[in-house]
Amino acid sequence: MRLRSVPLGVVTFLGLLVVVMALMASARSFAAPSAIPAWLQAHVGDGDGQISQVVLERARALYLKKVAQGVVRNPCYFAMDATRPGDLGNGVLGRRYYVVCEASQSFRAISSGHGGGRNLKGTVDFSNGRRCARNFGNAMDSELTAGGPYMTREAKTSFKGYYRIGAKQDVAFQRTFIQFDGEGEAANARQRVIGGHAAQVLRGMCLRKSPSSSYADHDGFVPFGKLVDYAGGRSNGCTSWSPADARQLISMVKDNPTTLYIYPESRDIAAVANGHSGSGTYWNASCLKEIGTPKFWPRKTLEPVIAQYKKDHPAAPPQPLPICKEP
Repeated sequence: MRLRSVPLGVVTFLGLLVVVMALMASARSFAAPSAIPAWLQAHVGDGDGQISQVVLERARALYLKKVAQGVVRNPCYFAMDATRPGDLGNGVLGRRYYVVCEASQSFRAISSGHGGGRNLKGTVDFSNGRRCARNFGNAMDSELTAGGPYMTREAKTSFKGYYRIGAKQDVAFQRTFIQFDGEGEAANARQRVIGGHAAQVLRGMCLRKSPSSSYADHDGFVPFGKLVDYAGGRSNGCTSWSPADARQLISMVKDNPTTLYIYPESRDIAAVANGHSGSGTYWNASCLKEIGTPKFWPRKTLEPVIAQYKKDHPAAPPQPLPICKEP
């Protein structure tokens, strides 16, 4: 059988075609890690326990960027959607904080507090309710949540006092705080002391005589209070978790930093407030119906107002804790 000769131009064209197809295949394989895998895409949605598309895309892009830069080696990353409700009613908390571990194909949605803001009575009200956040911002002393990219940093454990767990049985309460470092509008996170911790605090503080305690002051007294869990409430702008979730999350990032992306940023808030929500921007429907129009308070406008309010309403000098009345 005689083979027909193939013109040189055709051979050259076929050779180039093979090279181009090989390069395209290589490009696809290189781009594959940035494409959301099917198992994770299955968790995308706007319902409780799901993560909205834009939140996942931004959180994942931040994580992959930091991994590529060599500053993150943690196999997991975090995200938070502060437009979702924190309280669903009947003691059920909304799940809006996400833990994604792609290597193990693990996805968890848990509850988290949002910044309560403040009501500077007679001046300006930028406070938030328990269920939905309307106000966001990055001003010092505003107690507001600021969206954007963050990195988890050092862990600091502090003694807060003692609380009672049984008949004359007291336990020392030590709370660990994970410092966040932010970028862009969240760049002052360290200055604002923004981070993550368990949603627990001691209330009704008094001083109890306990000279044998290593935490006793020079007169032999230690602070004592009632342990309160406020996982269903608001925070001072920090990210607060239930005690059980806090223990797990803190152990994941202690000495092994990772990324946290908090949605929304000011650009998202402006888009929704102006009725331009569309591609790349969204707001939880139930909360948007409740709050009406969200607002971002930039530090350059809000900080002078807060500073003037503090000047006009000086805080009372701190009073010493009273001595506990023994039960």
